[in-house]
Amino acid sequence: MSRFLRVTACVTSILAAAPIPAFAQNADALARQLSNPIASLTSVPMQLNWDTDLGSDGEGECVTLNVQPVIPVSISEEWNMISRTIVPIVSQWDVIPGPDNQFGLGDTVQSLFFSPKALTAGGWTWGVGPVFLLPTATDDLLGTEKWGAGPTGVALKQTTTGWTYGVLVNHLWSFAGESDRRDVNATYLQPFLAKSLGQGRTLSFALESTKDWETDQWTVPFNMGFSQVTRIGTQLVSYQAGVRYYLEAPDNGPQWGLRFTFTLLYPRR
Repeated sequence: MSRFLRVTACVTSILAAAPIPAFAQNADALARQLSNPIASLTSVPMQLNWDTDLGSDGEGECVTLNVQPVIPVSISEEWNMISRTIVPIVSQWDVIPGPDNQFGLGDTVQSLFFSPKALTAGGWTWGVGPVFLLPTATDDLLGTEKWGAGPTGVALKQTTTGWTYGVLVNHLWSFAGESDRRDVNATYLQPFLAKSLGQGRTLSFALESTKDWETDQWTVPFNMGFSQVTRIGTQLVSYQAGVRYYLEAPDNGPQWGLRFTFTLLYPRR
């Protein structure tokens, strides 16, 4: 674990000390788009999360790699459709009594946002659409074994001073699946705030809150991250490193964790 923390500190230091890119103006524009969940920017974020202090004895750990392709599609002169997919790959140990560890795919969440291309009179961007829960877990301890669906929406504003603020929300109800598994009835609420620091750098904050209405339990991690847009050869990418603390969690839930995100960027030419 100490090795993991040393690597974390090293990566964070490298990000903070990264040289100012020569394409600073383009980097800032890309960073601004990355702060917008429904921007017209094709990207493939690979988000690595590490959570600790899990399980009945507080000794459990969980590492989750979320592969999250974002694909915007112009469906008319006035509207975009933005597809956001989350496919988790999970490795956890000492979390659930019985088997020592689990590894495999978790359940997939697929969101579709229909968003007007023009801003509102007040400068806001918004999008609404459906969200789906797909039981793709390869281990029944990593998923719900339920099919689910519900509404999702996002609204945000980006200022000329480099601030982005808004909220993303969805709700999932299960409608089919294994009858011996608990129903899914969950609300996800994510208020977010980001500040552009120039040269493609961004400091971001978010509460990724989930309310499980079946157990009447909130899970509320507070996330803080620092990101940098840069290049690897000709490929535009973004790096992010961050930490999170759980303001609210189930009795066997995590207390804190770390997040690293590597994003491939494909801006329109």
